Amino acid sequence: MAKKQTLSELKFEANTKYNRTFSESFKKAKVKEIIEKRMSVKQVCELYGVSRTSVYKWLYKFSSSAPGSKQVVQMESEALKTKHLLEKVAELERRLGQKQLEIDYLQETLTVASSEVGYDLKKKHGPASLNISDPISRRETIK
Repeated sequence: MAKKQTLSELKFEANTKYNRTFSESFKKAKVKEIIEKRMSVKQVCELYGVSRTSVYKWLYKFSSSAPGSKQVVQMESEALKTKHLLEKVAELERRLGQKQLEIDYLQETLTVASSEVGYDLKKKHGPASLNISDPISRRETIK
């Protein structure tokens, strides 16, 4: 009976140093998957234990673009990353605006409450007449 191999054992076998050759149909299939964005170059390299240089050679050899022309791979992902980052910046700016409105509202409320009570609520202590432990304020209230 054949022993089942785990994924880590398969990766170990793929990473061993020996010369391997891949069929032309295999290379074309992987190039097609990369072009159709079903796999990335990095995924092909990791899955099959192939160097990036080899995968790019396959791309240049088997892709439909003209020989010698430069091909940008995964440019769509860069545009997608930029779009997500811009959305995140917009969300953070929206939250910042909400927090600023909240701060302005609380400061205005504190100002109105201070004017109604008759002393500054921003300070950490009450008015001098309410502070009984202070001997100077006690003398003033006795007089």
